Amino acid sequence: MVEDLPYQLHTNRELGMMLRGEKPLAVFVDGYDKFPQVVRRYLRLFDRHVAAGRFVKREYVLPDNSHPPVLGWHTIIYALPQEQWRIDAMIELRLQEGWTAEKEREEGRLLGYEDWQNEVWLSRFKR
Repeated sequence: MVEDLPYQLHTNRELGMMLRGEKPLAVFVDGYDKFPQVVRRYLRLFDRHVAAGRFVKREYVLPDNSHPPVLGWHTIIYALPQEQWRIDAMIELRLQEGWTAEKEREEGRLLGYEDWQNEVWLSRFKR
């Protein structure tokens, strides 16, 4: 279904897009201490840019006893320094109860997708 979108998803392209200033925010989520090695290597590339001041980073863990053996959900967020306001907005959005089309649209906006791309996404995935 994502193969026939009229635009490319940011997935697996975040680092280059952020370095070019094309993407303001990247979010990674997995079970606490469960990120696969390939993702951990990718995150280390982001961390190099945090150390150099090109990105800012925030991470948090939400405990979850309902999905053993996952102890919680680890979220790591990177933003361009001038876009770091998006980090707080994304955390606030993700901590809200229930998920709606409007929240999906806002998440897409925070991630850097254009309005038309969010509308295509919502129309395809409402089905």
